[in-house]
Amino acid sequence: MPASRPIWKGQLRLSLVSIAVELYTATKANAKPSFRQIHEPSGKPIHYEKVVDGIGPVDKDEIMKGFEYQKDDYVLLTDKEIDAVKLETRKTLELTQFVCSDEIDPLYFDKPYYLVPSDDLAEDAFIVIRDALRKSGKIGLGQLALRGKEYLVAVKPAGKGLLLETLHYEDELRKADPYFSDIPGKKADADLLEVATALIDKKTDKFDAKVFKDHYQAALRELIARKLKSKGRKITTQDEPREEKAGKSNVIDLMSALKTSLEGGKKPAKVKTTRKKAS
Repeated sequence: MPASRPIWKGQLRLSLVSIAVELYTATKANAKPSFRQIHEPSGKPIHYEKVVDGIGPVDKDEIMKGFEYQKDDYVLLTDKEIDAVKLETRKTLELTQFVCSDEIDPLYFDKPYYLVPSDDLAEDAFIVIRDALRKSGKIGLGQLALRGKEYLVAVKPAGKGLLLETLHYEDELRKADPYFSDIPGKKADADLLEVATALIDKKTDKFDAKVFKDHYQAALRELIARKLKSKGRKITTQDEPREEKAGKSNVIDLMSALKTSLEGGKKPAKVKTTRKKAS
């Protein structure tokens, strides 16, 4: 079993079958450097006071949670009132519906978690559910109450285990129409489309996350290491070369750019286009 502690323990249920499972976060909390604001002369961290406009600092006991139902008007709620409507962490995650694996828009997916059997007794039933999902090409849907909130979740096979992903509810997502409405509805030029498709085919490969590195985070860690080595002294960093503003003289023809990319940077061959003769 992994060294980290499960964030949830309970039963994964399919109809009358219940399986003891544990849930683990699939992402690392400390994978990226985090910063605090520091008072430079003293080297001590900065803290913030709770203040009210026209009043100044206020006591912690005077603070309540407020929901802004209209501009500058709030309905106030006590912690006790909020706790009263929190959902108790249910010990059962029931798969109530199944959908095809490609039916859920990626826009809905939020955070990934690993779902594993709790003990040896649960393994056989767990494997049956996992392999049944894999064979059918389906994803199981259910709702999980966790830490006072209720999450819509999707469960699917992942290697020897199951991957549970929280999903956004419908009312949490913005509609795409306001953002896409100004994009012309015309089809791409056939010749350009052919070359672009060929370029995509050329660069198509199996997904391997190890190929992609977070260059910013790597550079940030290297900067921190250099700063530690220099004992806090100011160090210089190299600036990226500035790109010249594009003008009429250096506008690159789209077809030429696609052809050059397709041929691996070589000078593109002359583009031949055919047009229908006017009748």
